[in-house]
Amino acid sequence: MELSKLAEHASAVLDEVERAVVGKRDRLELVLAGILADGHVLLEDVPGLAKTLTARSFATVTGLRFARVQFTPDLLPSDVTGSSVWNQRDAAFEFRAGPVFTNILLADEINRAPPKTQAALLEAMQEHQVSIDGETHVLEPPFLVLATQNPIEYEGTYPLPEAQLDRFVLRTGFGYPSTDDEWEMLERRLGRGSDEVQLDQVVDRPILLAMQRAIEEVHVDESVGRYVVDIVSATRESPSVSVGSSPRGSLALVKLSRCRAALAGRDFVTPDDVKSVAVPALAHRLVLRPELWVQRRSGEDVVRELLDEVRTPATERL
Repeated sequence: MELSKLAEHASAVLDEVERAVVGKRDRLELVLAGILADGHVLLEDVPGLAKTLTARSFATVTGLRFARVQFTPDLLPSDVTGSSVWNQRDAAFEFRAGPVFTNILLADEINRAPPKTQAALLEAMQEHQVSIDGETHVLEPPFLVLATQNPIEYEGTYPLPEAQLDRFVLRTGFGYPSTDDEWEMLERRLGRGSDEVQLDQVVDRPILLAMQRAIEEVHVDESVGRYVVDIVSATRESPSVSVGSSPRGSLALVKLSRCRAALAGRDFVTPDDVKSVAVPALAHRLVLRPELWVQRRSGEDVVRELLDEVRTPATERL
């Protein structure tokens, strides 16, 4: 697929999703970049800000199979992956697939499930397969996890460990809408006379897979690639950080930068592309020093500071 065609499809997808999620084009572009990067996205924000609606809308508009799992403290790993069940007629065990066998899995309030259940997703997220009773079951591509969690309510929750946070290509939130956007949302609701927004399918699975493959055609100059390495290395050397980003963070930053360039209709990555996705790509991978918690500093603050400190390369193509 040509990159110009990719940008055209992406714009159509975003326009359709925006019929349901009003006034958050920049955040929707980030989520779409995560999907095109064949990565998993963590949506972290307070309740009622369209996290679940966003996941469902992208599944509808892209024509992908969709499943939702409401994570709760009593959820078992087999409730996610599936299990082997005894078939009396055949006198043998047969595998019954769980909701993980889909294209887009909405892991709603993922931090409410215990670590054992959270870990059940690790193999699926990293290797796109599930191993049960010694047998490996491959997941149909694309397999994307869109997980949500509430950052303000910690009672009865199990914070995601660093190993699982690192599996997400990006973390983002939506924030409250502006007054004009909120009124537009209300006006649309009054006009259609129904809570549900009926979205149309814009692309299908083969087209989306072709869009993902087309991202590989986006050129990354050595100077830009080394700029990515310098940013990630700076997270490891920062005095504010006890554990910096792993090389998986470098790969995620390059993937998302290429997606950002493709969405803009370009076949090459600029330093501005890297800067625009660095915070959502890296902030959740950092473990800050405990004394910074008191100062209410976040990984996002640290990454922004590093972007100001790391020298931006000059490229001839700009």
